[in-house]
Amino acid sequence: MVRLPGRSGGGPARRPGGPRPPQTADPSHDQNEVPLRGSSPTRVERDGARTRRRPGALRAAVGGRSVAGQVFVLQVVIVLLLVVAAVVALVLQVRHDSTIEARNRSVAVAEAFAHAPGTVEALSSPDPSAVLQPRAEAARRATDVDFIVVMNTDGIRYTHPKPDRIGKKFVGNIAPALAGEVVTESITGTIGPLVQAVVPVKADDGKVVGLVSAGITTAKVGGTANQQLPLLLMAAAVGLALATGGTALVSRRLLRQTHGLGPHEMTRMYEHHDAVLHAVREGVLIVGGEGRLLLANDEAHRLLDLPADAEGRHVLDLALPADTAGLLASGRVATDEVHRVKDRLLAVNQRPTDIQGGPPGSVATLRDSTELRALSGRAEAARERLDLLYDATVGIGTSLDVTRTAEELAELSVPRFADFATVDLFDAVLSGGQPEAATALRRTALSGIREDAPLYKVGERIPLVDSAPQARGIDSGRAVLEPRLAEATGWRAQDLERSAQVIEYGIHSLIAVPLRVGDLVLGTVSFWRSDKPQPFDTDEVALAEELVTRAAVSIDNARRYTREHTMAVTLQRSLLPRRLPEQDALDIAYKYLPAQAGVGGDWFDVLPLSGARVALVVGDVVGHGLHAAATMGRLRTAVHNFSALDLPPDELLALLDELVARIDQDEAEESGNSPVTGATCLYAVYDPVSRLCTIARAGHPPPALIHPDGSVEYPDVPAGPPLGLGGLPFETADLELAEGSRLVLYTDGLVEDRERDIDVGLELLRTALEQAGPSPEDTCRAVLDARPPSRATDDIALIVARTQALAADRIAEWQVPADPAAVSDVRAAVSRQLARWDLDELGFTTELILSELVTNAIRYGGDSIHVRMLFDRTLICEVFDTSSTSPHLRYAAMTDEGGRGLFLVAQLSERWGTRYTPEGKVIWAEQPLP
Repeated sequence: MVRLPGRSGGGPARRPGGPRPPQTADPSHDQNEVPLRGSSPTRVERDGARTRRRPGALRAAVGGRSVAGQVFVLQVVIVLLLVVAAVVALVLQVRHDSTIEARNRSVAVAEAFAHAPGTVEALSSPDPSAVLQPRAEAARRATDVDFIVVMNTDGIRYTHPKPDRIGKKFVGNIAPALAGEVVTESITGTIGPLVQAVVPVKADDGKVVGLVSAGITTAKVGGTANQQLPLLLMAAAVGLALATGGTALVSRRLLRQTHGLGPHEMTRMYEHHDAVLHAVREGVLIVGGEGRLLLANDEAHRLLDLPADAEGRHVLDLALPADTAGLLASGRVATDEVHRVKDRLLAVNQRPTDIQGGPPGSVATLRDSTELRALSGRAEAARERLDLLYDATVGIGTSLDVTRTAEELAELSVPRFADFATVDLFDAVLSGGQPEAATALRRTALSGIREDAPLYKVGERIPLVDSAPQARGIDSGRAVLEPRLAEATGWRAQDLERSAQVIEYGIHSLIAVPLRVGDLVLGTVSFWRSDKPQPFDTDEVALAEELVTRAAVSIDNARRYTREHTMAVTLQRSLLPRRLPEQDALDIAYKYLPAQAGVGGDWFDVLPLSGARVALVVGDVVGHGLHAAATMGRLRTAVHNFSALDLPPDELLALLDELVARIDQDEAEESGNSPVTGATCLYAVYDPVSRLCTIARAGHPPPALIHPDGSVEYPDVPAGPPLGLGGLPFETADLELAEGSRLVLYTDGLVEDRERDIDVGLELLRTALEQAGPSPEDTCRAVLDARPPSRATDDIALIVARTQALAADRIAEWQVPADPAAVSDVRAAVSRQLARWDLDELGFTTELILSELVTNAIRYGGDSIHVRMLFDRTLICEVFDTSSTSPHLRYAAMTDEGGRGLFLVAQLSERWGTRYTPEGKVIWAEQPLP
């Protein structure tokens, strides 16, 4: 301990912990009378007579040489302090009120501008500054704030009172505002102390799309202190005068009653202060302006291990650590700065002593925070682990994809938990199957602080030996810790060359955790450490197990979804056409895109019909999943069967509508639920001879037609009700298509979704078709490339068919009178036509087929008979008559005169059949070309 400056010489000096010398009595002290220093002796009369004093006694009493004088001075100082405190309190209150007012005004202005109509739209406009700058300046002038700044989510300004600062980074804290909160902060800017607020601008879906900041200086809302300060000073002056007079009276009375207090009372007071100073458990240092140590209490001596003669020496000469000595010598302000002194961590606070006119120097306090630091470190580590587990809960499993889920686990672990993380899964898990422990693993995900680590790369197969930590973890179902890989012989036995490279690279510690869900093991996760010298410990093993356990649930969910999705997609693919049939009427290209969320019920078909005609079908079953795919398969089969009857499109849709209604009824009776099946369909038949396309649709989007000149239109095809409603007829539209026209059929997933109306989708499709190339493949590619890059929520089926016309020289027609003698003329004409087509090999069979068909038409078909022969991929013979009676194939008895003609036709032709027309029927037969 050192003696405090200004202390009376009567106080003894004491070293910390040393004995205190006995107090020496002041010989001048008298119990009945204490003379004042610097004054004449005072005579006191004991006989009760009036005491007489010299006139200078009162001046000495109030001059500070006695307790009475000190009381006088103290009272005056107290009043002065009260005045100063009142002034300071007023100023602080005004500043506080100004800050609150500035904060409220800035928040109100910022929120009003953020919620103003048009702000969200302006932020998404091509030039937000052009729209928002004039608005912000008008609002700033109207609200009398200093600035209104609008910025994007990256803090780049769109508005500012000084235009040259537009486009620059906003200075302030915007992170809470990006999370949807309102932020206010007090700062000192170029225009002085101010308060600024930052509020988020949210879109309708709650997403933060921008930020608005408003600020105002506290000077604009202050001013009260200047008005009240004169009144306060006047009151203080009056109080000071009254206090001075009252104190003089009190001092005079105190002088008479105490006879004047001597220095020893003050000495006793100093020693009491010394006792307190050395009893506190916090080090106290007082350093003079020249850097010399003036005072150090006992705790400071203990914490800094100061020498006994430390007081009076320069702090740089006390053998303290350089950073600690430099701080004490500098005298700068410090708040809880942590300094290591030997084996202690000391929190140092330092303040200068000359701020209010005191002596130059500084006062520093020392607090031992070693144990607190250790506890804080453990708490911080626990908090980081909880944060890691929380992030794993919300960040792993964001998609139902096995590989992506494994990558999320690896990416989350690096570098927060490990320097490298690998995820190895069984092949069966990647395809959604049941894993088998006997098979090899495949590296599915790899993440690290560097990319050149000599670990197995993604996609490589990893055969495990029984001694490997991963294999042992899979067998035991528990995590395996290898704290020192260089000493792990079991791990090195897996791959001697690669393990040597890993150790040489610097990876020295490993935790292998099996990916397990119940009794099912999906694979293993390995955490590797290289940069941190300490190996993994048991606490980190527990954390790794918890982390992998949470991720295993997400990976198993993705595996199950992959299995179900694969089954549904396989079913759907099996129900769709594997390849298009061969035909020459249409040049066809198609695309089928399944939905991301699950398989749907969209389908399409290309069906060759009689007479070189081709039917195009596009349909859509409502819903997704196995039920929709199965229903789609039933409808597609039904369309195949109905098309074999050569029905017109409207009649075919009527039969399909009845089938869907029956399916709904059967399912409702079986499950007790209301019917849920619904479907749409478009059926078109194109005839390359007449270039006529007959179309009917049941609740399906209209087809698009691209003319040979590139113009696009949506033909007016009557929109029938969706399939399954029943009771309403369907109508057809006949379109005569020029050769080279492209007919575009599609499902609603191409033009409609949750974010846009079908009219918008149709216009986008029209634009894409107008810019498409001439071929059907180019058209499909242009349409799909023009789609928005969002996740497909519905299946998309697209067919583009370019029309071809059968050349006139490949068509032969004859009008035949209803006379049996005309048959020979038909046979002769057919022979000549086949010779012109170089099909003489088919002459005999063709004459026989037409002879039988024409003879039947003359006998049973009426007066008007028409014969047509088409040279396409096959040779097609057709006989038209006005009868609606359809012939039937049968076996003729030995005694029957007829009944053998159709049997011969069926034997000689590849296919034959009957189709009905509004005027009657057509009997046709096809023969393969030689």
